[in-house]
Amino acid sequence: MPGQLDERDREFFRLVSRAAYVNPFSPERDALDLAIADAEGAAPDLVDRLVARVEERLLALDARGELDADAFAHRDWVLVEHAVLFESFHRFAHRLDALIEAQLAAGDAPVPVPFAAELLARLRARGIARDRALRMLALFWQMRRAYYFIVTGLTGVSPSMRRLRAALWNDVFTHDGARYEALLWDRLEDFSLIIRGETGSGKGQAARAIGRSGYIPFDEGKGTFAASFTELFVPINLSQFPESLIESELFGHKKGAFTGAVDSHAGVFSRCRTHGAIFLDEIGEVSIPVQIKLLRVLQDRVFSPVGGHEERRFEGRVIAATHRDLDEARRERRFRDDFYYRLCTDVLEMPSLRVRFAEDPAELVVLVEHLVERIVGQRDGPVVERVVEVVTRTLPKDYAWPGNVRELEQCVRRVLLTGTFAPDPASLRTTDAATQLAELLEGGALEARELVARYCALLHARVGTYEEVARITGLDRRTVKKYVQQGDAPD
Repeated sequence: MPGQLDERDREFFRLVSRAAYVNPFSPERDALDLAIADAEGAAPDLVDRLVARVEERLLALDARGELDADAFAHRDWVLVEHAVLFESFHRFAHRLDALIEAQLAAGDAPVPVPFAAELLARLRARGIARDRALRMLALFWQMRRAYYFIVTGLTGVSPSMRRLRAALWNDVFTHDGARYEALLWDRLEDFSLIIRGETGSGKGQAARAIGRSGYIPFDEGKGTFAASFTELFVPINLSQFPESLIESELFGHKKGAFTGAVDSHAGVFSRCRTHGAIFLDEIGEVSIPVQIKLLRVLQDRVFSPVGGHEERRFEGRVIAATHRDLDEARRERRFRDDFYYRLCTDVLEMPSLRVRFAEDPAELVVLVEHLVERIVGQRDGPVVERVVEVVTRTLPKDYAWPGNVRELEQCVRRVLLTGTFAPDPASLRTTDAATQLAELLEGGALEARELVARYCALLHARVGTYEEVARITGLDRRTVKKYVQQGDAPD
């Protein structure tokens, strides 16, 4: 008859089971790591310590001949199995990271997985069935890619960036990792999403992190994963194409479909692999007829090339992005409600750079370090110090950063090139408005209505959307828009 874990072991493995599936960017995961490692505060070796404690408990079970599915009742074995998976994943994390770098260098040809046999043998020896071990290898690969691309692509220490990273993880694995692993690992293609944010705020980086993190099965015969993750993400900027060409770029066309179509052309929907993602950037720019055709793809999962009648199946995911106010576009009938609701399984808001700097001044140093390393190929402390010094000396404290991260990157490049950086004159108006408002407040010369109007206009200039101003002020969006327009009016 199967045995049971003692209460001490059960409580420990229950913590590990939760940590194995909880969002790694969540405060809950931080608390679980400390509890498992029996640590009072975060430390550089915290992960090593908690993995060592899990391994210690597993070895104790193995020494008693209990590291086996038949040794325990099902509910206890599930906890032990999760601990086996947790420990194995972390033991191979560095090798998974090296594999990511190797695949990035190799491009679209899948690279060999030199540690696959070792990892699979480890799981099998610890009671994991063969088919499940193969799927867990693929899930480990997916989880590590998601973590890698979210961390490297969305740098920042501000609260809004911490929330964004957690939201991105949920958009890959849902908020319940255990349910994803059991039921949804091959069903996320039907979960479309919209990313909203100002130009230069990182919408493409967020989409790429999700798009490159799709599930890829392991091919045991070839010793590689079935595809390279570099093929999973297919971006297109819809604002770059005239109306007459957008359908061809999306769905492809047959030879002779129109004047100039001298060859057949594969659109982005044809190029997207199973479990991959299409990134429709600037979705707010497309016409109603194109929206209708995209809606059909989302609903029926089929499309036809221009000039052709055969239907082709689409098995990828759609990620759309815009800097436009889609709520206003829907009210003005420029964006269809049914298309919007089919896209918005989730709506991610990219924080502007000025919001991030206002939340945490340390964000500037962290971002400059990241950008310098990306531009020059290595960490360079003196360059970072010089850029931060130029920014803090040259720009007003509440500089608006209208170009967001893209503007900061050009700031770093300009400092490297010329040693200086000049602020954008248009953005300095925001600073002038803040100074003027402070003076009026100090002088007691504002009526309540004018005060709210000026404050809303100032916030809108900083955060860029009526929705965010409404969230900050606690007002509804229409009231905010009215106040912003009033506050923007000339004196």
